[in-house]
Amino acid sequence: MTDTTAAPEGLADDNAAAQTGIRIIAQFVRDFSFESPHAPDSLRSGTAQPAIDMGVEMNARGRADGLFEVDLKLSARATREEQPVFHVEVVYGGLFHIAGVPEADLEPVLLIECPRFLFPFARRLIADVTSEGGFPPFLIDPIDFAGVYAARKAQAEGVVIGNA
Repeated sequence: MTDTTAAPEGLADDNAAAQTGIRIIAQFVRDFSFESPHAPDSLRSGTAQPAIDMGVEMNARGRADGLFEVDLKLSARATREEQPVFHVEVVYGGLFHIAGVPEADLEPVLLIECPRFLFPFARRLIADVTSEGGFPPFLIDPIDFAGVYAARKAQAEGVVIGNA
């Protein structure tokens, strides 16, 4: 037999804080592409290292069931002497349950924290496919998602201010 009593006020707040968080419900590949248009010639080591052009995009949307879909799009285009070596693009998605986050903080959580969870998996896909394509594995350096978010936010605000 157990006695039940109301939790002291301090503990009730701790329980609410314990409910705050991000839970990954599912992860998935939404889109994936690898091209090496000049293979096998592009596999030979040239005198110059290929130039790599990287792209990073994050998108999020709410769903009717209260969950959020977040997409992380990573792309890398390698060129050597103005010839394409390879192009890889992955859109890696996640389905997230987010609880206890104030409305004002929801956008940064969706576009900074959620992509941070997805990044290692998308990075591995790119490394694996470039290796399978006959190249050394292309390992993307860690991404500062907070910096990317801040830059895009400033750019968007600058566009609005510039048009006013």
